[in-house]
Amino acid sequence: MEDFHTGGANAADEELQMSVSPVCRRDGKKIAYVSFSGHRRSAEGEIPSCRITSYEGFEEGEVAQLELYMKSRLPELKKMAESVNVLTAFMGSDKK
Repeated sequence: MEDFHTGGANAADEELQMSVSPVCRRDGKKIAYVSFSGHRRSAEGEIPSCRITSYEGFEEGEVAQLELYMKSRLPELKKMAESVNVLTAFMGSDKK
């Protein structure tokens, strides 16, 4: 999980938590999900399309910022998704 900051009108310089799912297959294509969550706000997007697919509490401009963030960090997000160990993620990890 990684921290992400947004300066949206809903929460001045709010710190968001970001998490990335392991790589999945849908319709024969590799995808991963990127989730953003903060105080009463959440959004989920997909990579490699870098599209937010659902959100609550964000304004449209903020959603566009999250999509831009995913596009600008796509290679890193792909590596994160490929390195997720499903069992470790499910059981929890002591790594910090």
